[in-house]
Amino acid sequence: MKNCTAFLLLMLPLLMLGQIAPGVYRASETMENGKRNYQLLVTESYLVHTVYNSNPAQFISTIGGYYTVDQDSLKVTLEFNSDFEKNGEREFRANFGFQNGQLLFNANASLPYTRQPEVAQPLDGLWLFATRGPDTGQERRGDSAPRKTLKFLAEGHFQWIAYNVETMAFSGTGGGRYAADQGTYTEVIEFFSRDDSRVGAELSFEFERKDADWHHKGKNSKGEPMYEIWSLR
Repeated sequence: MKNCTAFLLLMLPLLMLGQIAPGVYRASETMENGKRNYQLLVTESYLVHTVYNSNPAQFISTIGGYYTVDQDSLKVTLEFNSDFEKNGEREFRANFGFQNGQLLFNANASLPYTRQPEVAQPLDGLWLFATRGPDTGQERRGDSAPRKTLKFLAEGHFQWIAYNVETMAFSGTGGGRYAADQGTYTEVIEFFSRDDSRVGAELSFEFERKDADWHHKGKNSKGEPMYEIWSLR
């Protein structure tokens, strides 16, 4: 009975009303040349799953969208799929479960996903690119527009994705670690689909949270000045 109780207590942080608890989950495996990384960013209703190599850096794939759970079955209606031109998939399905406090997909015990520590920060959430700043009343790109740029921030991890929900055209993604504190937002790139050589770069920006808007100023990965406004999704 004591062992059973301890197991249930271990599982509780990973479960929320029959779903995978929101947060960041990571897994990895050693390849013949380097390491392959698997990352799952998840909220109560949306997830992004990405695969990339390190040492040497290489982006592999990413998918994401709104999901539902039925017992141990996960169904994702994809908003984006970096391999859409290859496989034409607009939906992803998998079974999931837990073993020793780790998340498993399709009972694959050789690739357990570990939930990363909670590191709450003021910009955590799903954000959609709205417009270039400064905010002078210009037209914004809303959630109804098919072309989107999404930024997912959670537990010190970030990922942006540019895509079209109608055509499933995929324009690019990048992600890694981030910190937001006292008006300074810093990213360290761990994967970048457009240019693997950018992996390891550290970029700092100014940020200001204004209600449901995030004002983001600094220089982009090419060193060019930028001012973006993102809206909380």
